[in-house]
Amino acid sequence: MSLKQQIISDLTASMKAQDAPRTSTLRMVKAAIMNREIEKGGELDDEEMMKLLRTLVKQRHDSVEQYEKGGRPELAAKEKTEIAVIESYLPQSAPRAEIEAAVAAAISETGASSVKDMGKVMKAVQAALSGRNADGRTVSEIVKAKLGG
Repeated sequence: MSLKQQIISDLTASMKAQDAPRTSTLRMVKAAIMNREIEKGGELDDEEMMKLLRTLVKQRHDSVEQYEKGGRPELAAKEKTEIAVIESYLPQSAPRAEIEAAVAAAISETGASSVKDMGKVMKAVQAALSGRNADGRTVSEIVKAKLGG
């Protein structure tokens, strides 16, 4: 079963179970999938689906940050619930130790010596961790720390 079919069947199940938060999140995900398919002009494969879901999670993390700064904990909690639902369709997040090892390997591979080389290192790390769910912000922080930024 493809990821899209899984989301649609889970949406149906959550509607039958009257799980309102999960239903609204899955409807939003389904709408995002349909919009992306219209833009592309065809079906999304599972890799494109993963990329879309990661984008949705990143948007939710940014919203949580903004809501917490703005003193709106109830909206931040709603976004966190959506993050949990969306992340259930993504592969397990890469552990910090694995990210650090990939960063160290990328630095030695690219010969990076300063923060100016951060782009090359980030590209190499993302390539090494493809297929794994690695948060870009975490990777960026680790790269900056290792390069002395």
